[in-house]
Amino acid sequence: MEKLIFATNNQHKVDEIRIVLGNIFNIVPLKEAGIDIDIPEPHDTLEANAKEKSSAIYALTKKNCFGEDTGLEVYSLNGEPGVKSARYAGNERSFKANIDKLLDNMKNSVDRDARFRTVISLIINGEEKQFEGICEGMILKNTRGENGFGYDPVFVPKGNTKTFAEMTIDEKSNFSHRKKAMDKLINFLQTLN
Repeated sequence: MEKLIFATNNQHKVDEIRIVLGNIFNIVPLKEAGIDIDIPEPHDTLEANAKEKSSAIYALTKKNCFGEDTGLEVYSLNGEPGVKSARYAGNERSFKANIDKLLDNMKNSVDRDARFRTVISLIINGEEKQFEGICEGMILKNTRGENGFGYDPVFVPKGNTKTFAEMTIDEKSNFSHRKKAMDKLINFLQTLN
């Protein structure tokens, strides 16, 4: 089973990706790899932030690894919160504060359309490849559901009536932007064998 270091300290993302991958690959998050760093996300694109993460870990370990960055892009807010999704309401990374700020900024928006976008940067044998996954949907005016993380309680994917926070992790994976990006990553890795 291929071992890949996942450049994250976010256990929610690790759990979600491990469910998507099943037993195909052994995903090792930073903590389990014995790496205690918080990689900055200084760039203004998801692509550059994802590459920052994978490059930092590859420079440190010289092992195959991947990083990802995900943003919620709201059309009526010109793509906000985008790369600032995790810290939209400030550096303390509060899911509730981020949602409160988003809903406040959208209080006069008729257009509730939005999308989640994930970019994965894989470095394998020293070469970088990127994979993108998108989930279109809409933002509710109020939160619903207890599962998930981030903006899940206010995001309803196209083709469903439940928020991500009302879905099981298996249900969410039918729509998930992260899963779509991971599927492309898996397909690429399988071509290497």
